[in-house]
Amino acid sequence: MKKILVPALFAILATSCKINVNKNNKQENIFVDHVDPFIGTGGHGHTYPGATVPFGMLQVSPDNGISSWDWCSGYHYSDSIVSGFSHLHLSGTGIGDLADILFMPTNKKVDLTLKTTSRDQLPYKSFYSHVNEKATPGSYQVFLKDPKINVELTSSQRTAYHKYTFTKNDKQSVIVDLGFAINWDKALKTGITIEDQYTISGYRYSKGWAANQKVFFVAKFSKPIAESILSADKQIVTGKKADAENTSAQLFFDSKNSDELFIKIALSSVSVANAKDNLDGEKANFDNTKSEAASIWNNALSKIKVETPVDSLKTIFYTAMYHAQVAPVTYSDKNGQFRKEDDQIVTAKDYTAYSTLSLWDTFRAENPLLTLLAPDKTSDIVNSMLAYYDTKKILPVWTLYANETNTMTGYHSIPVIVDAYLKGIKGFDAEKAFEAMKATMMQDERGLNFYKKYGYIPYNLLDESVTITLEYAYDDWCVAKMAKALGKNADYEFFLKRSQAYQYLFDPKTGFMRGKSDDGKSWNEPFDPKHSNHREHTDYTEGNAWQHSWFVPQNVDNLISIHGGNETFTKRLEQLFTESSEITGNNVSADISGLIGQYAHGNEPSHHIAYMFNHAGQPWRTQYWVRHILDTQYNTTPNGLSGNEDCGQMSAWYVFSSMGLYPMNPASGEYEIGSPIFEKATINLEGGKTFVIEAQNVSNKNFYIQSATLNGVEFNQTAITHQQILKGGVLHFVMGPQPNKNWGTKK
Repeated sequence: MKKILVPALFAILATSCKINVNKNNKQENIFVDHVDPFIGTGGHGHTYPGATVPFGMLQVSPDNGISSWDWCSGYHYSDSIVSGFSHLHLSGTGIGDLADILFMPTNKKVDLTLKTTSRDQLPYKSFYSHVNEKATPGSYQVFLKDPKINVELTSSQRTAYHKYTFTKNDKQSVIVDLGFAINWDKALKTGITIEDQYTISGYRYSKGWAANQKVFFVAKFSKPIAESILSADKQIVTGKKADAENTSAQLFFDSKNSDELFIKIALSSVSVANAKDNLDGEKANFDNTKSEAASIWNNALSKIKVETPVDSLKTIFYTAMYHAQVAPVTYSDKNGQFRKEDDQIVTAKDYTAYSTLSLWDTFRAENPLLTLLAPDKTSDIVNSMLAYYDTKKILPVWTLYANETNTMTGYHSIPVIVDAYLKGIKGFDAEKAFEAMKATMMQDERGLNFYKKYGYIPYNLLDESVTITLEYAYDDWCVAKMAKALGKNADYEFFLKRSQAYQYLFDPKTGFMRGKSDDGKSWNEPFDPKHSNHREHTDYTEGNAWQHSWFVPQNVDNLISIHGGNETFTKRLEQLFTESSEITGNNVSADISGLIGQYAHGNEPSHHIAYMFNHAGQPWRTQYWVRHILDTQYNTTPNGLSGNEDCGQMSAWYVFSSMGLYPMNPASGEYEIGSPIFEKATINLEGGKTFVIEAQNVSNKNFYIQSATLNGVEFNQTAITHQQILKGGVLHFVMGPQPNKNWGTKK
């Protein structure tokens, strides 16, 4: 984490904020001190460093102004130019959008009529240095070299706060550019209104990854607007209002009396009136909000307390905890209203609606983690998905600002719902949820017509047929589990049988899941298990046969059986990690990263695989490879993630695995045992209970489990249930440098 080296005043402010956090929390360990939001902003992590609160509506963060894959969040650590600070950002996605409502301070008059085709032509951009940049949970600061302005940002749940400190006697001005767009995003219609000398408002309609995004905003300034210039499609307009495809404004403020300018900004998907209602009250100010944001984060991070003498492990862990709680994001307004994709305005009653549901990624570990950290958020997420079902009559795939992006494969809202229900999380209509799951898996979109006809998806009828088939089979298993829990036995039998679809695609000769033709006999030839072709003319999604042939988390024992038993299975599983890391093909997916052999930790389909040794009688291999992944795929640098963060999934894997647990089958209610790296991890549960995981003698060499007890009783199994954890207690491991091949192998 970089420290600020500009005027001493800012160091004093930062110190005073830290003092306030200590006073507010009265805790020995200030968890926020272990978080570095710059982790993941380099490499392919695609995270942003700006200010937000847990699951907050706003993510106020710097935008470099480049449209490129590694700038999906708007920011990349390799950059040194900032174009402005916008209010909505994506955390770790592989597609870029948002960066709505851009504000940028400057000390000169700029030409708003200048037509620009790249950020190099922006008249208000500025250089910056990481030396004069700082990020902590809930706040961000950077010094703009060109106008010599210090920018500080913070946020509450629905209001962003800007603090600009200008050089003494300099011109004080702010640019608002609603036409600013990066990556897939494009402004369609925008508008700015100067309401009074302290207030502006407006809207931005855009088309991008979210096909119909409408954002309304209001901004209140601490000083009166002394002068204003408005432009509409690069033409200066008179009056106090501009409406066009691209609108912008330059506002000027009196530099006398104070070098500081404060702005409060709130957004809404519904209306300017709702944005005004979302705006924090007059008593809320920058310093108090910054202190409160740190306190809120400290509380969220304190849900799990880890103990280790290795500071870098704490930094990785608590940064992972941080990233696991920035998404999904609050979408409904203070009055409960939110806009749907079809422009309906509906009201979330007795729940908060959430957006940015990256379900193909997060169903694996992020959503199961939230059942421990924030079960109330889990029920709200389920209700948000059911609200989507009310309109579409199917469950969502990947929703962004209430838009269905249809990004990625499967319908993984289903395991999220089933996981929540089977863990006893209340607050949503279980019968309606089952109706939605059944309707979703019985419709014909996205290859389900082929899946229903053939029992699998033939490769000659749809791309990515293997991945889609395997994921639908898992979703079917989840529907079956819910059906059984609700006493719907006919549905249980139907979906359970269909969940065996993976068997159609297993080729015993090669040991891989392969594309099969609609004739039911012939495989897709020629076959190269290392071959990757990104998202087209391929049987696998963002990967190859090596990475996708293991996705049968619902029935690992049967997967082992069709391989020929434990010996054959574990030999092939070990080969996954030791095979050469060559990926063949002319259009290899960039998502295949973090390679250990052919295992690709940088993309989610690999995340459960290391835990499968547990089911094949070799849990010590799970312990070995999990520890290897923990040690090699995460670090404390900006390049500290081996692939896209994907809205918390990459970090949730670390949170679970570093404690020694992982939801290999995310809707089973069980956690596989891996290899804990902390001497002690305490999970603070609802109702004041704690579940403690201890690892006696653990070190970088002592990562094998020798023995274990649960509440003082011998524990000799490789999984523990969610319900056992909720009861509280102590899971105690004794660790050593050599595997104990007798532990965890008794059936």
